[in-house]
Amino acid sequence: MINKPGTAEFPKEINLTIPIIPDMEVAATQTAEAVARFMAFDSDQTDEVKHALIEACINAFEHSKSEEATVYIKFVMRPDDLLVVIRDHGGGFDVSEVPKPDIHAKVAGNDTYKRGWGLMLIESLMDTVEIISGAEGTTLTMSKLRQRGGSQ
Repeated sequence: MINKPGTAEFPKEINLTIPIIPDMEVAATQTAEAVARFMAFDSDQTDEVKHALIEACINAFEHSKSEEATVYIKFVMRPDDLLVVIRDHGGGFDVSEVPKPDIHAKVAGNDTYKRGWGLMLIESLMDTVEIISGAEGTTLTMSKLRQRGGSQ
């Protein structure tokens, strides 16, 4: 019998290693969906975690320039939230230099660039987001609170 979150015996951590090849973010979202279901997240919360994870994986795939071409994902199940850590061993980047998309310029038709929304989406979908990046790679840590009593 598998114990539910909040009990002392439930599995607390799942580690996933995926190669940087097209569509591998789908493997990550399948794991995220199984974890969210186990933790009794509602369908909206599950979709938010999956979407944020897709964005984080695609960013790592496209921007890490990791020679090992691998992304490491850790799901940490805690009684009140799910922590997801996405790590690569790429070249890193300066978080403060990432341009913020301007939704008003986009709506007004003044900005036709279709990319660059990933970090903003991740931040809007998750409860906490932290990015640490440097010469050793990038670690994005995000969490989603469990909403008790929500729709299942």
